[in-house]
Amino acid sequence: MGRRKKGNPVHGWVNFDKPYGMTSTQAVGKVRWLYSAQKAGHAGTLDPLATGILPIALGEATKTVPFLVEASKRYEVEIAWGEHRDTLDAEGDVLETSEVRPSRAEIDAALPGFLGQISQIPPKFSAIKIDGKRAYDLARAGEEPEMKARPVTIYALTVINAAKDVLTLDVHCGKGTYIRSLARDLAIALGTVGYVKNLRRTMVGPFTQKTAIGLDSLEDLVHRGAAEDKLLGLETALDDIPAFAITENEHFDIRQGRAIPLLPKAAKDLKAASRPRYIGDLDASRYVLATYEEKPVALCDARAGQLSPKRVFQI
Repeated sequence: MGRRKKGNPVHGWVNFDKPYGMTSTQAVGKVRWLYSAQKAGHAGTLDPLATGILPIALGEATKTVPFLVEASKRYEVEIAWGEHRDTLDAEGDVLETSEVRPSRAEIDAALPGFLGQISQIPPKFSAIKIDGKRAYDLARAGEEPEMKARPVTIYALTVINAAKDVLTLDVHCGKGTYIRSLARDLAIALGTVGYVKNLRRTMVGPFTQKTAIGLDSLEDLVHRGAAEDKLLGLETALDDIPAFAITENEHFDIRQGRAIPLLPKAAKDLKAASRPRYIGDLDASRYVLATYEEKPVALCDARAGQLSPKRVFQI
């Protein structure tokens, strides 16, 4: 007999508005504890000094985390000119200073050079692993970890405010983008130095500030027994994956891990028999969310005329 899991079978996403100073791991632990959930995870680490959107998956929603990791993100960042800091943020020691302050015209001229796919060297104070060790652990030990450049994608850079000493930008980017590296590189391109003074994540895929909830508000809801009001469906992270309604018999097969045909086994006429069951506008190899009575059943692979379950939700 299997060991009973501790906690409650809570399944879904919490669009958590992470406060300043809290690590992503601490945030996951806190939310899991508040919901008394059996398991939890997050999609996309957010630095302790950053605030904003940190989607936290509970229960079976953790099976959808890999799909959200691929989602684009948006940040509001304040870049302070005139100081280069070792951590590239407000926490670090000042290593270099500059009196140069870029003009708005110079900023506007430089920003297009950072759009599209660019090469970026991550900060040495980051969670990237080098020979099995975190880069920030090596850096804090006084070592100089070799940070290799990697491609990232930036979709849009919009100036919110350009004061003399601080530039505020809205950044829309793909996965793996380091905003601290962007601030460093933009400053260099403008002939000065700079660091991230404040950073707030405002979007992770379908998760936006509109549905986010902060720690105090969530604790209040838990106290009132209304925390489930802020629990989003596990399919929230799958907004760009087509849904495919299945029958009762197919539901049973999928739950048992068996593939189901996308073509009808029998048809009354040749026209019906030759018409595939399309998934949206496509009949191609791709992930599909199988649903029964409008509830998620499994993530499946549509391939070779059949739907094969890959991650079955135990809810």
